Amino acid sequence: MRRISIILSCTAVITALSVSCSEDVLKHRTSKDGIPMLGKEYILFQDTLSTHLVLDEEGYSFSVPIASTVACDYDRTIAVEIIDKGSNAIEGLDYTLKSNTVTIPAGETATNVEVVPVFDRLGDTDTLTFNLKLVMPDQLRWDLYGDQTKIQMVKSCTFDINDFTGYCVVTSLFLFSYPGEENEDSYQRLIKTRADDTAENTVILEDWLFDGYDVSITFDHSDPENPLVHMESGQILSDEMSVFNTVHGDNRILVEDSPNAASYFNSCQKFVSLWTHVYVNVLNERYGTVGQYYHLLEWVSDEEGERLENEGF
Repeated sequence: MRRISIILSCTAVITALSVSCSEDVLKHRTSKDGIPMLGKEYILFQDTLSTHLVLDEEGYSFSVPIASTVACDYDRTIAVEIIDKGSNAIEGLDYTLKSNTVTIPAGETATNVEVVPVFDRLGDTDTLTFNLKLVMPDQLRWDLYGDQTKIQMVKSCTFDINDFTGYCVVTSLFLFSYPGEENEDSYQRLIKTRADDTAENTVILEDWLFDGYDVSITFDHSDPENPLVHMESGQILSDEMSVFNTVHGDNRILVEDSPNAASYFNSCQKFVSLWTHVYVNVLNERYGTVGQYYHLLEWVSDEEGERLENEGF
């Protein structure tokens, strides 16, 4: 979940317009189409809408960038107002601003509003929003971008491999197409998973889609905004005869990452969204593709897993 810009970012425009702040610069000059010409001073939020992850870290905060089209030889301080209309986040409960004023230092063209979110106030699926407005003279407001921005906050839980071990409910479109005799026309299975002691950030999915065939997936949490899952190539999903009632290749159905879609995980909600490429080999060479298949893996508590197990899920 990276920051989303709804209106074209002003960064390129600001780069083109950044000049020294002087009496000549501050003259109001516009082109025939109303777009400011070189030298007009404006101050604005860099994005009109942005999404920020809220991490469970002591003292965590995130920045909301503010930019100016020119650099001046003096400090410029402006106020930041919180707009209640259209917000569902409450100042003082869900977040606070480190300061209600910001300063663009002399010789510079940027500053930030620092926001301190309250991690425990966000539910696992919540998106809390609030609006900010720059309080400044009208001549500094660029009508093309306005003077407001909407901030969205979403929860990002710290990755723990243990959250992805234990009972797991698998919903698989491969099973929807090829349930095999053991799945009794069901495209869901209850399995158990365990951490792989030989590979970091990896779990083994025991009897993943068919009994007797374990596979593994690896979690990449290096970028909290882009938590990815990988499935190493060449893992055996099942034998062909049990699934297809015939043998096309070497009697092994193999699985790997899909080249067409990324797989990801959610540490808060404890699920994996997994896209795979399923294929068959002959003499270790590709014989053919079975297809691209989506799978949803959802981890449940031991109590819930035991209940489902007792019910014959």
